[in-house]
Amino acid sequence: MIDSKNSNTTNQSTVAAFAILEEMAQHSEDSRVTDIAAALGMPRTRVFRYLQTLVQLGYVRQDPATDRYRLTLKLFHLGQAIADGTQLTSVARPVMAALRDAVGQTVTLSIPEQDGMRVIDIVRVETPVQIVTKPGALLSLHASAQGKIALAWGDPMYRARIQAAFAADEVALQGRDMIWLDAEIAHARKTCWAVAPEETLPGVNAISAPIFDKDGHLAATITIVGSVLHIAPDPSEHYIASVLGAAREISTDLGLMEYPV
Repeated sequence: MIDSKNSNTTNQSTVAAFAILEEMAQHSEDSRVTDIAAALGMPRTRVFRYLQTLVQLGYVRQDPATDRYRLTLKLFHLGQAIADGTQLTSVARPVMAALRDAVGQTVTLSIPEQDGMRVIDIVRVETPVQIVTKPGALLSLHASAQGKIALAWGDPMYRARIQAAFAADEVALQGRDMIWLDAEIAHARKTCWAVAPEETLPGVNAISAPIFDKDGHLAATITIVGSVLHIAPDPSEHYIASVLGAAREISTDLGLMEYPV
């Protein structure tokens, strides 16, 4: 729900417009005004006005046959232009491509945010099992390889928030508990890699490693993603060495003097 008590009218409009875009981005199917309004706790007429403005700006398209709305690629291209100009993605992309070719699996780059790991770049490989994760997807901290790396190497408050959410039944650990998660965190801290077999997507596993900036802070993760048939819960030494080598190379390019392992 949008909280507008402490915002002026201009800021309210900006916050509402971005909230609508973010809500639509979470769904692959076209969106109805009623559904967006209900999800955001906004009046239907207000949502309709903002959608019409976003249509005029080219960020949203309305299907004349169904009157439903979908995002255009304008935001994607804007985000891609920003990503292409950052040091992280420009440094990481050739390493990601080399890693993909070395292991024959899709490779992703993600950055930590308050509520999870945001995928900002993907280098795909054509396989019978296609990874449906898209740039912009937000992966959970407690049920993704990237999230476990963040819990091990990122802000200490990450774990506190997960524990509080778990205690309040706001997140599910898929039948596991904090003892299990703490063991996963400890392993990621010791080895610099983590896996999440079928935790994010059925039939899919991922092995992730941390990328550090010049000051030794977690900047991102690089991750190999593929079928559980190829990336086992106990991954091969080839996958482990490859993802760690890629993470070490990018970290060095960002100015890190010594990688932890």
